[in-house]
Amino acid sequence: MTPRISVVIPTYRRPQLLLRCLTAVLTQRIETDAYEVIVVDDGHDDATRHLVESLIDGAPLAAELRYLRPPIGRGPAVARNVGWRAARGAIVAFTDDDTVPARDWLAEGERVMNLHTDWVAMCGRVSVPMPGETTDHARMTARLATAEFVTANAFVRHWALQRVNGFDERFARARREDSDLQFRLMTQVGHVGRSARAEVVHPVRSARWGLSLAQQKNTFYDALLYKKHPQLYRERIRPVPPWNYYLVVALAFAALMLLFLRQPEWAAASLALMLALVLHLAYERLRDTSHRLPHVLEMLATSALIPFLSVYWRLRGAIHFRVLFL
Repeated sequence: MTPRISVVIPTYRRPQLLLRCLTAVLTQRIETDAYEVIVVDDGHDDATRHLVESLIDGAPLAAELRYLRPPIGRGPAVARNVGWRAARGAIVAFTDDDTVPARDWLAEGERVMNLHTDWVAMCGRVSVPMPGETTDHARMTARLATAEFVTANAFVRHWALQRVNGFDERFARARREDSDLQFRLMTQVGHVGRSARAEVVHPVRSARWGLSLAQQKNTFYDALLYKKHPQLYRERIRPVPPWNYYLVVALAFAALMLLFLRQPEWAAASLALMLALVLHLAYERLRDTSHRLPHVLEMLATSALIPFLSVYWRLRGAIHFRVLFL
């Protein structure tokens, strides 16, 4: 029988996380023939392939499980497109390999979509349990719980995905491709709703030192989202540019220029103001988070670098996508 729901899970070389996710997805409280599960392996990882094949070849599963490989390393937008285009269900449910869907996730998602026949898509609830020690990384992860639309928990009608041609594959990292899909569905197809009943849990993973620095590269794709949806970007993503970051960079260059012009007093003033802005950024990141010395030192060091990296990637995105974006 043709499944009513197709679950699409992109993954990239994280078989242990994928196993945890699949265990939850394959034990849903819904009819066994109601859904299929499509794993899209963006990393062409043998351990991932062996994991999925072992599940397929093992005990009978509650749902059909399939394994697909897109072009290697093209990002989650490409992986999700490969998944939904192979899907047979009228509703496509997206989640990520690091989530743990609740037992009623699919049943509730389908119920809400059937209740609201005018909805073309729906975002469910993403719960982020806080660890015993709240870090800056944990607080950043917790923002998933308040995001308008995230592919960690999204239900989209198959025909609506066809109407907008799925995800824009220019978003080569896990950044803003879900907001772009939401905005195109809203403006071109129909209403995108929300429901707290369809829930997935997104545990906070351990983070290496300085992860926040690497994450600044994600802002490259903010320029693309702004180019495509300038008004919605300002209304729903970032109302104003990060002027404090630009001021930090400007003050640093001003201090260098003043030193070159042999104006040490003004150079010192510029550096002092820049330091005050950096300390304020570190304070905001440390507020209500761990005050253990290693975490405090990480926040101080990364706060000094984040403005420069953020501005660099934002301007690089503006140049690459040819848009006036700050």
